[in-house]
Amino acid sequence: MPYTEAPGARVPIRMWTDPEGVEPAAMDQLRNVTRMPWVHGLAVMPDVHYGKGATVGSVIAMRDAVSPAAVGVDIGCGMTAVKTSLTAEDLPDDLGRLRSDLESAVPVGFRMHRAPVNVRRIHGLKSGDWDRFWDGFDDLAPSVHGRRDRAAHQMGTLGGGNHFLEVCLDDDGTVWTVLHSGSRNIGKELAEHHIEQARKLPHNQDLPDRDLAVFVSGTPEMDAYRRDLFWAQDYARRNRDVMMGLACDVLRRSFPGVRFGQWISCHHNYVAEETYDGVDVLVTRKGAIRAGRGDLGIIPGSMATGTYIVRGLGNESSFNSASHGAGRRMSRSKARKTFTEADLAEQTRGVECRKDSGVVDEIPGAYKDIEEVVSAQTDLVEVVAHLRQVVCVKG
Repeated sequence: MPYTEAPGARVPIRMWTDPEGVEPAAMDQLRNVTRMPWVHGLAVMPDVHYGKGATVGSVIAMRDAVSPAAVGVDIGCGMTAVKTSLTAEDLPDDLGRLRSDLESAVPVGFRMHRAPVNVRRIHGLKSGDWDRFWDGFDDLAPSVHGRRDRAAHQMGTLGGGNHFLEVCLDDDGTVWTVLHSGSRNIGKELAEHHIEQARKLPHNQDLPDRDLAVFVSGTPEMDAYRRDLFWAQDYARRNRDVMMGLACDVLRRSFPGVRFGQWISCHHNYVAEETYDGVDVLVTRKGAIRAGRGDLGIIPGSMATGTYIVRGLGNESSFNSASHGAGRRMSRSKARKTFTEADLAEQTRGVECRKDSGVVDEIPGAYKDIEEVVSAQTDLVEVVAHLRQVVCVKG
């Protein structure tokens, strides 16, 4: 569908959804973004919803400035997917053992590895130059220097909330592994540190929304944020690489001879330096993926509604972006009040996963319809594959 423009904004709000269907609090956040003098443009994805600090599903292009809240506290959160040589016929009828093996290999929730993962022992790992990466830790904000050991033990861990590790089947019956996670606690602490620093700066005192406080280019505060931001984005990518390597090792042990195809990976809470309309800008995607022409991306639904592998069409009206998932249609607290364990069991029928009260807030009914979200952005991406979960690991 072509985008529509929401009224009442200083710069156009290009929306790949009906503005009338967006919750008022989210629309207020979006209009506040456009009132900031550094904003070059704003694109809104079909999975848009209210978010802490800034709207989820928003793509903001700024000149010489960046708002850390518009990135989110899970810096570098994103997805990785890998197609395997296995087919549905190769999988056992009872997938409980496979789920248990994945949970043993990849710590979930608040758990972490007992000792840092020896990345040199992971077969086919995509990330390299690990010594250089960890050497960069000492240059981060002093407030996190005591967290290095924790960050090392959390490398290769899933976390909780909407993060997941799945075994899926595409429409041809081919097995994929898919996961969703970010920069764990170290990314959160860095984000919170810089959000607080930005709020104190004089140029942010008169903003329409103090949560959107920015750093300005050419300042030591911006330099410090960019250093920590890009390190955390790298941590998130490496975290997903390690987890995918561990998951693939589980499949190798369970299915000797299995082969793996291209690793597809994309951030959906991050900053990138890009150029639009001849203007160099910093693009923050909070709950959005890059969808430049030919870019492969991943758009998940919920625990039992499938995932789409997509290819970007390079639509510059959206700043080469697309949605990051289905997007929530109700808060976690409302979901817990609305649904029961029985509802969760019914809505995840046929999927080997947790079905207890601890994940009721992740029930498919708490999310928007992934089919509608994908169909609303046919000018942004084309579908490469549609996957459906058979195993879903949650924290």
